[in-house]
Amino acid sequence: MLKHVLLLAASLLAPAAALAQSKMAEAQGAKPAGQYAEIGGLKLYYQQHGPTQPKEAQKDTKTRPLLVLHGGFMTIEAMGPILPALAAGRPVIAVDLEGHGRTRDLDRPLSLDQMAADVAALVKKLGLEKVDVLGFSMGGGVALRIAAAEPALVAKLVVISSHHKIEAYYPSIRAMWPGMTVQGFTGTPMEKAYLETAPDPAHWPVFVEKMKAMMLGSADWPDAKVQAIKAPTLLIAGDADLFRPESMVDLFRLLGGARPDGGMAGVPASQLAILPGATHFNILYRTDLLLPIVVPFLDS
Repeated sequence: MLKHVLLLAASLLAPAAALAQSKMAEAQGAKPAGQYAEIGGLKLYYQQHGPTQPKEAQKDTKTRPLLVLHGGFMTIEAMGPILPALAAGRPVIAVDLEGHGRTRDLDRPLSLDQMAADVAALVKKLGLEKVDVLGFSMGGGVALRIAAAEPALVAKLVVISSHHKIEAYYPSIRAMWPGMTVQGFTGTPMEKAYLETAPDPAHWPVFVEKMKAMMLGSADWPDAKVQAIKAPTLLIAGDADLFRPESMVDLFRLLGGARPDGGMAGVPASQLAILPGATHFNILYRTDLLLPIVVPFLDS
């Protein structure tokens, strides 16, 4: 079952990555050059996409830099066509999180909290006063943590296909995590992407085990942490995602949404969207549904 899910995810993410690369090439004439930032011993890889803006333009909601964070076992490229589409109108900074893509993991367990701290340090190192943050899946968990820990740094937050409660995920999905093996990834584009981009391709089995340990050791992120988030937040999930759709309403309430006044007291600053016909594996390249929601939210 796990092998089937991995192959399904891979088959969907692969064309998304290819499409993203082709669109970036068309829009910019070449693939954007990546750079490394030294963050506490970690060489964090990132790319800058889209127009370069003067510092004063960073305060404009339509030109404020957008930080993009990928999901687990992914790379920047696997974020699919949403990345070049968003970069068409604003500066975008995309990161390979620790252990993923071109960012070599350190001799420590992988942790969403540590990833959040490292990415926040990158934003500060780049001299950015405030950014919007968009995270998918694991990257959504990292984005939530950045917004909670660094309220002055995050203007707006977009969280796609991610939840802070382990129990929100279907039991059948959680039951797959203990059976994760290196062999289960054999022949998948996730394995291929790692082998092609990682500084040490032979480290792949170690990385898989570290990811498995992080997933199995995950605990619910406290509700109080969610409630501490000040940034207006757009929550997006597919109606066929990995977790119960009604659980997103619970998360939305913690962010000040789903109030019992029926909107009589005004529309909440945070928003919720459940996309029809969308799964965890195809939602990133449903740009026909995502962009009309995400762009106006960021621009407003």
